[in-house]
Amino acid sequence: QVQLTESGGGSVQPGGSLRLSCKVSGFGLDEYAVGWFRQVPGKEREGISCISSDYDDSTYFADSVKGRFSISKDKNLNTVYLQMNGLKREDTAVYSCAVPDAPSDFSCSAYALRVAMDIFGKGVLVTVSS
Repeated sequence: QVQLTESGGGSVQPGGSLRLSCKVSGFGLDEYAVGWFRQVPGKEREGISCISSDYDDSTYFADSVKGRFSISKDKNLNTVYLQMNGLKREDTAVYSCAVPDAPSDFSCSAYALRVAMDIFGKGVLVTVSS
């Protein structure tokens, strides 16, 4: 059974950093891509980052986070990390990780985030405020 558990959310001042973790179970990160999404109440969910399976080890970042966020994975710990630096007030949202419902042989992209992610974690709240 596929399970995704996010952690690392919290409150931080503008300019600060947080690292989110997505612990996965029921599958291996060598076979599955993992995406990160965020959602503000009343707004559409936004796909912000993705790391592919061992298919090509590609990564993707939305323009809104490019240059500030990075993504990595530890296959031994079955965990994907989203390092968020230079946080802005507009980064305040609930952040969730997600995976496809089958092994993933594709490169990460905005399109992959939009159509390929089927199973979502419950999410964690990130609040950027002074």
